[in-house]
Amino acid sequence: MSTLIIKDLHVSVTTEEGSKEILKGVDLTIKSGETHAIMGPNGSGKSTLAYSIAGHPKYTITSGTVTLDGVDVLAMTVDERAKAGLFLAMQYPVEVPGVSVSNFLRTAVTAIRGEAPKVRTWVGEVKTAMSELSMDPAFAERNVNEGFSGGEKKRHEILQMELLKPKMAILDETDSGLDVDALRIVSEGVNRVKSNQDLGIMLITHYTRILRYIKPDFVHVFAGGRIVEEGGPELADKLEENGYAEYLPA
Repeated sequence: MSTLIIKDLHVSVTTEEGSKEILKGVDLTIKSGETHAIMGPNGSGKSTLAYSIAGHPKYTITSGTVTLDGVDVLAMTVDERAKAGLFLAMQYPVEVPGVSVSNFLRTAVTAIRGEAPKVRTWVGEVKTAMSELSMDPAFAERNVNEGFSGGEKKRHEILQMELLKPKMAILDETDSGLDVDALRIVSEGVNRVKSNQDLGIMLITHYTRILRYIKPDFVHVFAGGRIVEEGGPELADKLEENGYAEYLPA
């Protein structure tokens, strides 16, 4: 059982006008096996929360704490956070020219596990995971995300998650840019990893359509840099019907 605890987190970014506070006191606890949906309008700070936890240098933590199993996450480097069990699936996965998917995955898994996986078992592990995500095995020899469609990039993110076996996964708008079939396949992949690995999930999204496939245990409404309402799956239904207008400034 692992627990990610975020307490009174304040985060700022530097703009041409000076420092601007984006997160204004976020409190959130996620445990193994739980799925927390973070929903809110554009500009509310959802992605800032994701990247701050992951350690993006653009964001400055001005106060508050983030711990994973009692260990200070904010004191860790980016790679140390990954090794500790944090995983971020990005909204816009970057291309890495000159690095094949197979080499990228093997290098990442070696760093996480502390030793290189045995070739025979590794090849089978990758092929099985790719098959379950309906990925052509030929993708393993292509450069990371280079020329990939939106759906292919997102499947690759879930493939990484399945092979790296994190404790906590932050999925930043994983549903963006996906057609109906890709959304279903990616969602099934998330559900499979969660079930097999007792994964804790922070699922950031604008829309409820992905929640038809990935059922949240908790829904949190994000607005103005903080969580303004919390509830169960029924809260997502309310948002689908009424939108975010009541949470926005007049």
